[in-house]
Amino acid sequence: MSTENEGNAVPPAPSAPPVPVASPDASPQGAAPEGSAQGAPRPPVPQENPAAPAGQGAAPEGQGAAPAGPAPDGSWPPPPPASPSYGSYGSYGDGAAYGGGGPSYGGDAGGPGAGGPGAGGPGAGWGASWQQPAPKPRGGRGGLVAAVLVAALAAGGLGGGLGYTLAKDRDDRGSTTVSAPDSATQVKRAPGTIANVAAKALPSTVTIQAESSDGEGGTGTGFVFDTQGHIVTNNHVVAEAVDGGRLTATFPSGKKYDAEVVGHAQGYDVAVIKLKNAPSDLRPLALGDSDKVAVGDETIAIGAPFGLSNTVTTGIISAKDRPVASSDGSSTSKASYMSALQTDASINPGNSGGPLLDASGAVIGINSAIQSSGSGGFGSGQSGSIGLGFAIPINQAKYVAQQLIKTGKPVYAKIGASVSLEDSSDGAKITDQGTGGAAAVESGGPADKAGLKPGDVITKLDDHVIDSGPTLIGEIWTHQPGDKVKITYERGGQEHTVDVTLGAREGDS
Repeated sequence: MSTENEGNAVPPAPSAPPVPVASPDASPQGAAPEGSAQGAPRPPVPQENPAAPAGQGAAPEGQGAAPAGPAPDGSWPPPPPASPSYGSYGSYGDGAAYGGGGPSYGGDAGGPGAGGPGAGGPGAGWGASWQQPAPKPRGGRGGLVAAVLVAALAAGGLGGGLGYTLAKDRDDRGSTTVSAPDSATQVKRAPGTIANVAAKALPSTVTIQAESSDGEGGTGTGFVFDTQGHIVTNNHVVAEAVDGGRLTATFPSGKKYDAEVVGHAQGYDVAVIKLKNAPSDLRPLALGDSDKVAVGDETIAIGAPFGLSNTVTTGIISAKDRPVASSDGSSTSKASYMSALQTDASINPGNSGGPLLDASGAVIGINSAIQSSGSGGFGSGQSGSIGLGFAIPINQAKYVAQQLIKTGKPVYAKIGASVSLEDSSDGAKITDQGTGGAAAVESGGPADKAGLKPGDVITKLDDHVIDSGPTLIGEIWTHQPGDKVKITYERGGQEHTVDVTLGAREGDS
C-alpha cells in the first residue's frame, strides 16, 4: 500500500487548438446579370417566323407579354437553377485539417473559381439564359401550364433570394445563441447536493506545506478539528517538520498561517497541528460515526492532489474493515496499520490528511493511503488513483487526536503478544520469540492472562476474520485500552475462544 504525502508542480495547461482561418463569404448563387432580376420581362429572342399561331403567344397575366413572332428552338421550362455553392470554409492552420493529415473542413470542390458548378460558373441558376417555349397544339392550355411553372420558378427564386438576403444581414462568421431566462440562472442547491456539502466544508479545510530543516518537504491536507485552532491530518504529512522544520496551513480564502506539531502517532498515521495566531471564526467540521457507515454510501473527499488545492472528488464506500499497512517510505518511519474504509473517490498524493465526508457533510474518515499500480502520476514517478483509496475511520482518529491534544503522545491498545507480520491467509500466528529477544507473550499481559501461547494462530477478533498479523494489529487499534474483546484461536488443530481485556502502550517506541 502506498501513501501519498508529496505534491508536485502543476504542468502547464495544454495549448489551445489553432484558430480556423477566416472563411470567404458564402455565395449561394451566382450574381444575376444586370437587368435579369426576378419578375423582370424576359429578354427578347430572335424572331424566325413573322407571326405566332393565335392563342399560343399570350403570356400569363402579370408576367408580361411574350414577344411577337415564332418561338425559338428549345422547350419549356428552362433548366432549374444550379444548387447553391458555398465555397470553402477554410482549414485549420495552413491548409491542413485540424490534427494534420486529413482533408480540410469545407474543401474547394464546387467553390468559386474551383472549376465546378459554383457561383458564377457555367450553368449558374441566377441569370441563366432563357428560351421561349415551343408552340403547343391546343390553344389556352399550354399558356396555363406555362403560367404555373413560371409562378413556381418565381416563388422558388423569391424564397432563395430572401433567405440569402437575410443570411447576408448577419455576420457570416457568427452564431445564433439562446440565452436562458434570468430565473433559470438562480440555481437552488438542496442541502444534500455535493455542491452544497462542498461549499460548506471547503472553508474548514487547509492545504499543509511541511518543510524540514534542510528544505525537504511536501504537501498534504488537514481539516479544522476545534475552535482552538487544532488541525487534524496524517502523520506522514507533517513528519518532515517534526524536528525543527516549518509548517504552514493555507485556507481556501488564501489566508495562510504558521503552525506547529502538537503530537503525532506513527502507528495510527494521525497527527495534530495547531495554527499560530488562529482566527476566532474557525468552523470545525462535524464528525460522523464511522461504525454506522455502510458499503455503497456516498463519499466526498477534499484535498490537494499533486498540489492542486481545494479539490473535491466523489465516490462511494466500496468496502469496510480493509486491513492496510502503509508507510511514508522513509528509512526511519514505522509502518501504520488500519482497519480502513475503502473508497473509490479519487485520492492522490496530496489528498493525505484530508476529510472523507458522507453525503451530509460529516467527517467519516481521514484519507491516508492508496493502492497503486506502479509509477506514472501527473508527470512524475508517483502513482495516481486507480479507484482504491483508504481512510482511517473517524471514530479511531477522533480518539487518537484527543489523546495527542491532551498529552502529546499516542496511546495504543494491545494484547501483549508478538505476531508474525508475514503475508498469510491462515491467521495471525504468535511468534516463538519477541522483538529484540524479548518474550513472545508478555508476562502478566492481556494475552498471558487469557492463556495464549507462542504458536497459537488467532483467526477472529469478535466477528472480524483475522487473516494475518497486520490485520490483527489494525483491528486491535480500532479499540481503546480497557475494551474487552473475544479472540478465537487455533492450537493443535483445535479451535478455542477466550475473552481478552486490552492493555495500553504509550508512545511510538
